[in-house]
Amino acid sequence: MTAAPTDRRRRPGAGSALAALLAASPLAGPSVAVAADAKPGPRTAEARTAAYLDRIAADGPQLRMFLQAMPKGADLHSHVGGSVYAEDFLRWAGNDGLCIATDTNRIAAPPCDAPGRVAARELMDREHSRYGRAVDALSTRGLESGVGDPETPGHDRFFSAFEGFSAAMRGNIGKEIAAVREAAAYNNVSYVEVMVMPPAVRDILDPFAATTEDSSDFLALSAALAPLLPRAVAEARRTLDGYEAEAAAIEKCDILPANPACAVTVRYQIPARRNPWPKTAFAELAFGFALAKADPRIAGVNLTGPEHDPVSIRDYGLHMRMVAFLKARNPDVRISLHAGELTLGLVAPRDLRFHIQDAVSVAGANRIGHGVSIAYEPEARDLMRRMARDGIAVEINLTSNAAILGVKGRDHPLALYRSEGVPVVLSTDDQGVSRSDMTNEYMRAVREQGLRYPALKEIIRNSLQYAFIPGPSLWRSRVGGAAVAACPAPAKSPDAACSRFLDTSPKARLQWRLEQDLAKFEREHD
Repeated sequence: MTAAPTDRRRRPGAGSALAALLAASPLAGPSVAVAADAKPGPRTAEARTAAYLDRIAADGPQLRMFLQAMPKGADLHSHVGGSVYAEDFLRWAGNDGLCIATDTNRIAAPPCDAPGRVAARELMDREHSRYGRAVDALSTRGLESGVGDPETPGHDRFFSAFEGFSAAMRGNIGKEIAAVREAAAYNNVSYVEVMVMPPAVRDILDPFAATTEDSSDFLALSAALAPLLPRAVAEARRTLDGYEAEAAAIEKCDILPANPACAVTVRYQIPARRNPWPKTAFAELAFGFALAKADPRIAGVNLTGPEHDPVSIRDYGLHMRMVAFLKARNPDVRISLHAGELTLGLVAPRDLRFHIQDAVSVAGANRIGHGVSIAYEPEARDLMRRMARDGIAVEINLTSNAAILGVKGRDHPLALYRSEGVPVVLSTDDQGVSRSDMTNEYMRAVREQGLRYPALKEIIRNSLQYAFIPGPSLWRSRVGGAAVAACPAPAKSPDAACSRFLDTSPKARLQWRLEQDLAKFEREHD
């Protein structure tokens, strides 16, 4: 199903491009003055909730409580390892007999009595100062407030954290998925698309590496991969079964009353790496497409890794053509691409000019992750109009963009996208590494981007509308406008006809649940 694009003419606060920019600006006031002779009628629960947010927007603790309780729909941009906090990785490392390297404070393989090693389990008992340094090494803790080595750029500190905890990820993916669901439930998120690469991909990489096909001959590469994929896909599906069983056991989902985390729907994106050799990138993409066709739990395929990496830069165009080739052969597989996670100074200016354009026009991306460098693209206005028309949403990651790129506040293109009618959603990206959560992303949207309740509610609804969930939408055309004929009143209990429709559509079921939750939330703040 193709998600309906946001209607720019009817979107709250977007009567014109200028109006939308003003509405999204931190300079915008929290409310609009009413003429002295106006006779306003009774305000809706939504309007009263919006007025409440206007009153508390400058009060951090009050704002946190309000946004914590607010239903948030979906988190569509989340990496499984980066979503876990360092404290969990250190605890798992201790349980698994892993070590901490004394020079880098990273998690390392045993033996822990070797020079330059200390047992991870000793950190909490006797090595309290090293424990703190390990948390810093496995995250960007304190980065925005100036804590840490000032000579280490944010992007280096961010990406090096993954090297720091990679040893503790092995054998713990089920625990990581449980942690993702727990964080989602705590933040009133009902659906998560999380990026996970099953280890079965290695079953195709080694034999495929021995082939001599040209990396640009996609037909030959596909033919060489064809006999390797079925077994790897079957193994990956069994692995996902194991992950989900472990997560359910951790959360005791078979015991009533159920843990709220058990109600969170999790689906997976398969993330091919963009910085190995081209043949490897193609193999991982092909594996992702094959797995997505075989397993309904797979929401889509992605490309990950530092976009400014020299290999990523060199092969960017090749990667877009790879995705386009595989998409043409697998048209039902959905694609979200990291594109435009760049800014001036991080790369040469020539590399800011086309990444988002190529992700949309060449690769056929259904969503864009980050999209920060949009203003540097020569055809940015036309591109955004196309994205608005075709319903290509942008996954906005405010904390991540601030930590990695130093882009925040007025410099962030969130307001620009909204002014052009491009649907946007808020996501966590790597909340463990960034020491954030979904509520904090909405905090930043209010405090740094000047968004208020109608805009937040639109973004929340967008998050399910543009999620890669099967089934028709609850909305007839405009998100938040008229619902489908079978379910004309989403905030009320469904009648028999509506129940039959909801039974056919996982997407509409989650949207209906969100509308119920939003109505309840607004009554509580009425």
